[in-house]
Amino acid sequence: MSTTVAGGADSAPAFLSKERIIAKPGFNRWLVPPAALAIHLCIGMAYGFSVFWIPLSKALGVTKAVACPADMSFISQVFSSTCDWPISMLGWIYTLFFIFLGCSAAIWGGWLEHAGPRKAGVVSALCWCGGLAISALGVYTHQIVLMWLGSGVIGGIGLGLGYISPVSTLIKWFPDKRGMATGMAIMGFGGGAMVGAPLAAALMGHFATPTSVGVWQSFAVMALIYFVFMMAGALLYRVPPTGWKPEGWTAPAKSTKAMITNRHVHVSVAWKTPQFRLVWLVLCLNVSAGIGILGMASPLLQEVFAGKLLGNNLTFSELDAGQLAQIAAIAAGFTGLLSLFNIGGRFFWASFSDYIGRKNTYFVFFALGVVLYALVPTLGHVGSVALFAAAFCVVLSMYGGGFATVPAYLADLFGTQMVGAIHGRLLTAWAAAGVLGPVLVNYLREYQLSIGVPRASVYDITLYILSGLLVLGFICNALVRPVADKYFMTDEQLKAEQAIGHDKGAGGSTVLEWKADPSTKPFAVVAWLVVGIPLAWGIWVTLQKTAVLFH
Repeated sequence: MSTTVAGGADSAPAFLSKERIIAKPGFNRWLVPPAALAIHLCIGMAYGFSVFWIPLSKALGVTKAVACPADMSFISQVFSSTCDWPISMLGWIYTLFFIFLGCSAAIWGGWLEHAGPRKAGVVSALCWCGGLAISALGVYTHQIVLMWLGSGVIGGIGLGLGYISPVSTLIKWFPDKRGMATGMAIMGFGGGAMVGAPLAAALMGHFATPTSVGVWQSFAVMALIYFVFMMAGALLYRVPPTGWKPEGWTAPAKSTKAMITNRHVHVSVAWKTPQFRLVWLVLCLNVSAGIGILGMASPLLQEVFAGKLLGNNLTFSELDAGQLAQIAAIAAGFTGLLSLFNIGGRFFWASFSDYIGRKNTYFVFFALGVVLYALVPTLGHVGSVALFAAAFCVVLSMYGGGFATVPAYLADLFGTQMVGAIHGRLLTAWAAAGVLGPVLVNYLREYQLSIGVPRASVYDITLYILSGLLVLGFICNALVRPVADKYFMTDEQLKAEQAIGHDKGAGGSTVLEWKADPSTKPFAVVAWLVVGIPLAWGIWVTLQKTAVLFH
């Protein structure tokens, strides 16, 4: 009796353990990217959460927000169930998302390397979907604290673990295509809002009644849908055995000058190296420039071009309500276009880095970015909407490409053994950029307006400053050198780390190379269709919105 109970208690942890997901010869490595995409497409909805803000801001009034008394304190508003939440309070969910994404990735990245991607994926699903369920309860009871706790804190932890869960695994499965592999997965995080936002809008439309905006029901349904997808992705994860390599692939020759190492640095050492600090700055500066513009894309286009978008020369302040509504729709199309390039750039630039190298790819980001940011004000003043939009599309493709390329950059410098944990710590650069970029753009805009600068010119100085940030990024990237020998693990230390991480050869022996069993091809096709169809639908919806820009 006791043996059975003990065995049953151990079975669940054993099922999730890293040892249970070591692949056997013949496993098709192309099954792993759709598993990662299944998780990233779900957690990527964090980018699209703003679709809930307006409905939630009138959750009680339904048609019109029930305002809180003017003399009510902030704390009283937080716990009140008799007046609606302002969007500024709801926006804290978005802030909490990325704070806890960075913190959880940094704190538990090392645990993930030892526990394996399946266990991390399951925990991510429980946190993200459980957070949505708690948020549904928060909306139902009209307690915003439950939403902050549910989606912001618990969901943010799920974001962090889900975001980094496939990185190390994909890099080990695709030593010949590191950039492309991580680009495929991280593309899903950028595309999550494309799928989730229209899904959320459709669900709210379905559940809305004269007495409800339909948000809590939408949260509950999305939690269930996402849980199924994320669990399927987590269960599909497999890790390659130690010593595995694709058939016919030869590792780069060892060289003291090469940027790609065949050795490994421990996470506890990596973050102390000058290379980590430089790559941290490289990511932070690249993201700061992109995220600041991404957050202001809609008002930027409207204020710079104003009446030119409608074929007249009226300034923004001269437009009437109908014209403002028209240019707002055009700006929404512009934002959708940027989203497409953000996603496409993640795959394109990361794949391109496999051919020209990670360091050279970042040189392209910074050099081309400096030129485009410096050129944009001129394009705005001459009234060229097409060239203006094209410049920002390229800029946003490099913003997304920076996220997708950096895991492979880290693997090149520090080895693959603990790249997931190292990447987790590097994501603190994202959190810093999330503050630096928007603060620069928003506050400089407000200052420019306060001193009487015309709306069409308020972004000029900001864009020149962002161009300067990219110059600093170029310098930091130029300073990156191969990691010194003293930082690498010895053979004994590596074996000890592999033992902790349960890295073993399949069937008890080291497998030199294999190719996928032909019988696995149909399963790979089905897996790609399962994630590809929702992504294609999201892209189609976005393209329909983008079409307004070209009318």
